[in-house]
Amino acid sequence: MPPQSPSSRSSRQPRRRSYDQYCAAARALDAVGDRWTLLIVRELLAGPRRYTDLHADLPGVSTDMLAGRLKDMEGADLVTRRRLPPPVSAYVYELTERGRELLPVLRALAAWGAPALGEPRPTDAVRAHWFAIPLLDALAGLGAKVVQVTLDEGEFHVRAEDGGRHSYGEGPAADAEVRLRTDTATCRALADGELTLAQAVEAGRAELLD
Repeated sequence: MPPQSPSSRSSRQPRRRSYDQYCAAARALDAVGDRWTLLIVRELLAGPRRYTDLHADLPGVSTDMLAGRLKDMEGADLVTRRRLPPPVSAYVYELTERGRELLPVLRALAAWGAPALGEPRPTDAVRAHWFAIPLLDALAGLGAKVVQVTLDEGEFHVRAEDGGRHSYGEGPAADAEVRLRTDTATCRALADGELTLAQAVEAGRAELLD
C-alpha cells in the first residue's frame, strides 16, 4: 500500500479515544466523558436544535469542537441529524432514545453539583433553561402536567409524561397549567435544598400563577 500523503492524513478523522476497560462505567465515559458532550445532551433534552442555536447556548465551545462532538455523538447513536421540511430548509440535531436516557444521569450530576454553585461568577453565562434539570423534582411537586417558569434571563417549561417521566423545553408553553415567576438566586436555593417551593412562595421569592 502506498504511503498516504500529508493532506490525506490530516483530513482523516482521528480515532475516538477509549479507556479500553471492560467496565460499564468506562464504556459510558467512552461515549459521554469528553468535554462538552453532556452539556450538548442538556441542550438537546430541551428538543431539537439547529447547530447555530446549540453554539449560542454553549458559550465557550469552538465551532470545530462542537462539530466534532456532534459527529462523535452521531457515531455513538446518541444524536441524529435531520432536515426540517420546507419552507424552513434547515438541519436540526436531536437525541435518540439512547441519548434521552441520559436525563437521569444529568439529574444526578445536577444534584451533586448544586451545592457548588454559590453566587454567579463574573465570567458565568446564565440561561434560564439550565435550571430545568435541577428543578424537575420541585416543579413535579406542583402536580401540574405543564409548568412554565419565568426568570429575568428567560423562560422554560417542564412537562409531566406517562410513566412518571418528565421532559423540559426552552421558552414559554401555551398549555401551561401553572406559571411560576422567580429569580436565579431562588432557583439555586431550590436546587440545593435550602428552600422548598412552598417556602419560596411564602417568603415572596416565587410567585405562582394559575
